Amino acid sequence: MPRRPAGHARGHAAVLASLTVTALVATGAPAGAAPTADPMNQAFERAAEKFDVPRDLLAAVGYGETHLNGHAGRPSQDNGYGVMHLVSNPSNHSLEKAATLTGKSTADLRKDTAANILGGAAVLRNHADTLGLDGTERADIDAWYPAVARYSGAAGATAALYADTVYTFLAQGLRATVAGGERITVTSRPVSPEKGALAQSEAAAPSPDYPSALWVAANSANFATGRTATVDKVVVHVTQGSYAGTISWFQNATSKVSSHYVVRSSDGQITQMVRDKDTAYHAKSANASSLGIEHEGFVDDPSWFTDTMYRSSAALTKYLCDRYGIPKDRAHVIGHSEAPGNDHTDPGTNWNWAYYMQLVGGSASGADGLSFGSYSTQKKGSTGPQVKAVQTLLNQQGYEAGAADGIFGSTTESAVRTFQTARGLGADGMVGPKTWTALLSAGTTPVLVTGASGDAVKRVQRALTAALGRTVTADGAFGANTDKAVRDYQSTRSLSVDGSVGPATWTALQSGR
Repeated sequence: MPRRPAGHARGHAAVLASLTVTALVATGAPAGAAPTADPMNQAFERAAEKFDVPRDLLAAVGYGETHLNGHAGRPSQDNGYGVMHLVSNPSNHSLEKAATLTGKSTADLRKDTAANILGGAAVLRNHADTLGLDGTERADIDAWYPAVARYSGAAGATAALYADTVYTFLAQGLRATVAGGERITVTSRPVSPEKGALAQSEAAAPSPDYPSALWVAANSANFATGRTATVDKVVVHVTQGSYAGTISWFQNATSKVSSHYVVRSSDGQITQMVRDKDTAYHAKSANASSLGIEHEGFVDDPSWFTDTMYRSSAALTKYLCDRYGIPKDRAHVIGHSEAPGNDHTDPGTNWNWAYYMQLVGGSASGADGLSFGSYSTQKKGSTGPQVKAVQTLLNQQGYEAGAADGIFGSTTESAVRTFQTARGLGADGMVGPKTWTALLSAGTTPVLVTGASGDAVKRVQRALTAALGRTVTADGAFGANTDKAVRDYQSTRSLSVDGSVGPATWTALQSGR
């Protein structure tokens, strides 16, 4: 969490979340009434029906905002509340809009989960109505992209980042455990959002200081040009909010806060907002001598601190330390709570410093558990790491495969059949080449060409290994070997052989061809 520079009055307090995902505030029930089963699932279903919003879209928006954790009504950094992060600040009044649309009080909308979800649905529907979506269009989840972008309260590239994240969750599927062990799922599906004018806003400029990052400038009121001290440390923060919401907040002149970089939880994407040579307002007395890195999430909710985020952030920290001669030790790579004169607690006890510093030092290694030189058929009774990979992929995509224990039992078989049915595959409950290909390629579908890198490339490489029956190294780098594998796949599937993984090639992979 950033801090304003010394001398500025404190604005919207970033109040720490006090509950984890498994200790959400329960949806309100009448006094004396017996608690209902699965109250959050019921709240999503009822809100979706009342305002004609796709249930899975509503859940994906909530997950992107808060991981479905209402934090007992406590505000986020930009003064947002509840599972659906209804906001009340000078530039975003979705909380007040929800009150008008639902007739609920702002107090209920802040603290009551069912009311908050209803308010989120109402605001989304209001955006859809403003955009002119009719009943047929509202039934098409892809048509909601501009409304989701507006829900962010941001504009341009930042709004597109927000909506892209939601559609990533829809493409990849979700499984989250909330109050009392209740499980919220969104099953994966192919998506092709209708982005309209926002398609032109997607391509943020590259970072001027870190080649792997995007560039979205913070408002000039939220940082100082130049430095008054030598940079000698990196400060690790947690946003107390979402990635896109944090970027938007740093663009808001009233916030008087910023950081140099923001890291996304789901895929490790990084956006730079203040130049390294300038002074971001993030750590009070340490502002002039430090570089600040914000990490999407909430201090008391470890579900945000993904391995992908750790690795992406550590690579950035390593790069900054090497570039500016900063020692790679805990005296110079510090948490916000360790910066002199600060009263914040981030990144908190859930941040794995030992692992992070190991990554910064470049000594960490290990398989991802999903990449193999070949994929063999898995069926009921099978055991081992490939069964665990099947279970992990199914669970990640919202298909209930049970514990990822490497034992292919009835629950895993049932989940495989459900996945196969959803993908138009023969529902035999066995994971052969076609099902492996569809499972491994599931997710977002960016156009990939030689020179691309990242998780999407790794998904393609794994899927090609399964589809072609030969090893395509899953290193996340689209080089000559991957190009050849793509062309071989395209030629054997009667696709246009151009070496580019575009819509037709993604569709073929995700349908298990």
